[in-house]
Amino acid sequence: MTGRRGLTAAAAGVLGARTGLAVAGRVPGARWQRTNFAGRPVSLLGGPVLAAAATGAAVLGAPTGHRAAAAVVGTVAGLVGSYDDLAGARPEQARDKGLAGHLAALRDGRVSAGAVKVVGIGAAASVAAVLTRRGSAADAVLTVGLVAGTANLVNLLDLRPGRAGKAAVLLAGATLGGPAGGLSAGALGATAGLLPADLGERVMLGDCGANALGALLGLRLADLPGRPGRAGLLAVVTALTLASEKVSFTRVIESTPGLRELDQLGRRST
Repeated sequence: MTGRRGLTAAAAGVLGARTGLAVAGRVPGARWQRTNFAGRPVSLLGGPVLAAAATGAAVLGAPTGHRAAAAVVGTVAGLVGSYDDLAGARPEQARDKGLAGHLAALRDGRVSAGAVKVVGIGAAASVAAVLTRRGSAADAVLTVGLVAGTANLVNLLDLRPGRAGKAAVLLAGATLGGPAGGLSAGALGATAGLLPADLGERVMLGDCGANALGALLGLRLADLPGRPGRAGLLAVVTALTLASEKVSFTRVIESTPGLRELDQLGRRST
């Protein structure tokens, strides 16, 4: 990562998130209000704020060959995630959760909001694979899988305040090096700017913020050197996604020393 470019992207992410939160705080409307796990009212507008700030900052920090791809995956993942946040809250969609829920809806002749999101993020990831001009079909498949899979995985972690944000900060921090490290710097800055509000239970990321953030980090992972390493990362992402259908991430985290303390760090007491 070019030092000045990365610092600029990170600073832009923080500024974008903080400015966006200030604007979002003046937006009325129960449509964006939700009740979180602790029964407290929170705003879903944290999602659009994070999606916009992280995407803009990632584009600013990305190398030339990745800017368009970052714009596509961040924007599309945020938009379809926002659709899922709003349409997925309808009573008729209450059962359409997880892979099994989306498949059941299709068998019943319905297209769930989550299925729309899956198709949209998959399409954006495919465009990103073309835009970044990976050299082979295998590399393109890895790009699509990492962008879409990481977008979904970060969303699966967004079940407690700050959990998805902390995971994103750790992943972004670990991938700041290399020519495409500016992608991570932009995502890191935006997440850091929003994290206090997320931990304070004033906002939540929702599908919009979590999917956009995950897609951008997935695009960064897809640029890591070494096809075997990228294939291994995709295998891990896939395994965790499949495990989430049967295993509660929250239960595992709360029963694991170290993970439990990290998860609770900075959160309000229930």
